[in-house]
Amino acid sequence: MRKSVLRPALTTLLAFALIIPSLPAGEWRLAGETDQEPTTYKVGDKITFTLQALEDEQAVAGRKLSWTRKGDDGKVEEGSGVTDEKGLVITTATDQPGFVLLIAKLLDDEGQPVKNSRDREVIFTGGAAAEVAKLASGAEPADFDEFWQKSKARLAEVPLKFKLEAVESDKEGIELFDVEVDCAGDKPVRGYLARPLNAAPKSLPAVVSLHGYGIRSAGKPLDHATQGRIALDINAHGIANGQPAEFYSNLAADELRGYGFKNNEDPNDSYFLGMMWRLMRALEFIKAQPEWDGRNLIVSGGSQGGLQAIAAAALDSDVSFCAASKPWMCDLAGIEQGRLRGWRPDLVPGLLYFDCANFAKRIKCSVLFDAGMGDTTCPPSGVAVTFNNLDCPKEIIFVQGADHMSYPPKSSNVWGGLWRHFNSLKQQNQ
Repeated sequence: MRKSVLRPALTTLLAFALIIPSLPAGEWRLAGETDQEPTTYKVGDKITFTLQALEDEQAVAGRKLSWTRKGDDGKVEEGSGVTDEKGLVITTATDQPGFVLLIAKLLDDEGQPVKNSRDREVIFTGGAAAEVAKLASGAEPADFDEFWQKSKARLAEVPLKFKLEAVESDKEGIELFDVEVDCAGDKPVRGYLARPLNAAPKSLPAVVSLHGYGIRSAGKPLDHATQGRIALDINAHGIANGQPAEFYSNLAADELRGYGFKNNEDPNDSYFLGMMWRLMRALEFIKAQPEWDGRNLIVSGGSQGGLQAIAAAALDSDVSFCAASKPWMCDLAGIEQGRLRGWRPDLVPGLLYFDCANFAKRIKCSVLFDAGMGDTTCPPSGVAVTFNNLDCPKEIIFVQGADHMSYPPKSSNVWGGLWRHFNSLKQQNQ
């Protein structure tokens, strides 16, 4: 039996503090919750948010908030209010399946935004949803599978050849290598490989870590190796690793500027095709390592890394577990149905070959997603549509109060679930 789990994560609100008449120095945060689990509403239900202004994690009354409500239903509402000892209550509803987004800002006595110790405005971004299971994706390209069969054939024309250059490891008993692997397209795979020294053949699970949008070096996956895994972290672009910051900023300003937002009309011209070739070749490379146990191949990433993880699970049947946090490029046609757009390229036909919602239909391994209820980059509706398209063991965590770059304190998310998966593998092998 296939397992499907939806697990909302609610912000925990702490005990109320005494009313304080002015804004003293302290660490401020806005926290919010809904009157029921945020993805369990029905169309037309009243949705009640309660927001609290927390100073050093203690609720404070008498604080002014401004707020904006948007949604997949196209409605926009705005307002303001002052917290009392229970917070500030805001109510709304939606007349169709989908998500509502609530963005609130903490203001001082003069109506100016309050900033935290990192000089950022104190904002709550969260949401709620009605009848999530009814959200569906649009039509996919008729030749989707044919396109990817041809793309795999083009990759197979390039022999699997690679170079391993030893790099100093600061972890005792761990080998670290800078890796370059030949690949289709104009760039090789480049990343770092870490593994326990003298590991026996066919003894280790493998994990491939994938990067979000931007231009940077691969990371060194030493922590994975110290836990008994063979680990590969690749950069998304096949560029040199370990270079000065200026090297990557120059690429971002010139050669790779806006790489995901142009030339997407034809999938064969899209930058994402090269990225996917490198992804598939990285999986072939790690499977060719004698230490791989031949059973456990885990892929993980957030945002663009989540896109790559989902694609990996769809394109390589040897992937055994996929962890995708707030994945990018989900349900690209959703904007045509009025859903919140997020931050992504304009929809053109070629992009549908890289849509997570279409990849999801091809996945058979276990999958763990999370989605930020306040994510304005990768809106939760797109992640939900992608999740709905999965026909495999699956779980999704909707994180209340999470935007694209952060989670609220003590919230459940993909990364905790991924480490639980690793621990279960370790127990099975003991």
